[in-house]
Amino acid sequence: MSAQSVKKVVLAYSGGLDTSIILKWLQVTYGCEVVTFTADLGQGEELAPARKKAELMGIKPENIFIDDLREEFVKDFVFPMFRANAEYEGLYLLGTSIARPLIAKRQIDIARQVGADAVCHGATGKGNDQVRFELSYYALEPDIKVIAPWREWDFKSREALIDFAEKNQIPIAKDKRGEAPFSVDANLLHSSSEGKVLEDPWIEPPEYVHMRTISPEDAPDAVTEITVEFEKGDAVAIDGERLSPAALLTKLNELGRANGIGRLDLVENRFVGMKSRGVYETPGGTILLQAHRGIESITLDRGAGHLKDELMPRYAELIYFGFWFSPEREMLQAMIDKSQESVSGTVRLKLYKGNVRVTGRKSPYSLYDQDLVTFEEGKVAYDHRDAAGFIKLNALRLRVAAKRDRRSKR
Repeated sequence: MSAQSVKKVVLAYSGGLDTSIILKWLQVTYGCEVVTFTADLGQGEELAPARKKAELMGIKPENIFIDDLREEFVKDFVFPMFRANAEYEGLYLLGTSIARPLIAKRQIDIARQVGADAVCHGATGKGNDQVRFELSYYALEPDIKVIAPWREWDFKSREALIDFAEKNQIPIAKDKRGEAPFSVDANLLHSSSEGKVLEDPWIEPPEYVHMRTISPEDAPDAVTEITVEFEKGDAVAIDGERLSPAALLTKLNELGRANGIGRLDLVENRFVGMKSRGVYETPGGTILLQAHRGIESITLDRGAGHLKDELMPRYAELIYFGFWFSPEREMLQAMIDKSQESVSGTVRLKLYKGNVRVTGRKSPYSLYDQDLVTFEEGKVAYDHRDAAGFIKLNALRLRVAAKRDRRSKR
């Protein structure tokens, strides 16, 4: 499909300088009608200016979409991921990764609604997001035309982009005339900062990089104690107050922020092959993960729990790499959701200076039997002598191997 054959394109549009330049570049290069889509995922920014800016650049009102996706984001993407306790490379809670498939899904929905034959994103050619967006596009609409300006245009520098913006009368904020000190992506689950002042992995991130949490050193000297209630693996209430998914995560974010919880300085392996240093803040998600593991500890069978832990790195990697809509992720999700049928109850936690500690857990589906574990004689029959046969059977292969090795040394 040539540039001239694109009639209408749906652009993932933030209203910032880069996507505004992309908007104009699409009009100039492809000569097509542009539809803008701005998603409210809880990034904490006022989205009305995006509409105004799109209108100033000639976009028809009926071609401007600004959608509040916060509840869908948490309910259908964040919560399913947290049922798996997903952490990429054992640390990263996948805040950016899990947002991309939802944005892509809504773009495709809009493309179908307005009859667009192409979609466009503003991800660069070095990062993971280009992969996440495009894998999602193709999984949902196999024949869609994808436009990735950063892989197509001839701009070689920030100055060239600024010059294009000035020539096309695109408003430029004063702080955008120079290089930004670092790039930021944010949503209701987290914020991530990368690049520039953060590129040297030996240099400690400046305090001003952090926007979602206060410093643990500056957090209150008093403990904050909370309870989180779960139903089938999803958090539904804090301190007895039932909340919607987005409202609940917002509340956990507030609690995490005030106690300096959720900071992560990570060097990770990008899907495209390079290592990257990122500074992440996931205050509410960090609390939620500990709470979920706490309720699983008394409601999940050992075999099921250990199998989940074995499969979790693969599940997390699928999300990080952009395979949310893949059959293997959906297969794993079905297994994970099955494991959560009895993961209901209440967890008590203490928050203090960057730390989250589980101090209690209870559930009507608890597998914890005090009569079995007590050192006193319990009501449930447990014959200590049974352990001897259990140990000998498990030791059989070790004993056979030891005897063989002894013979071979003679």
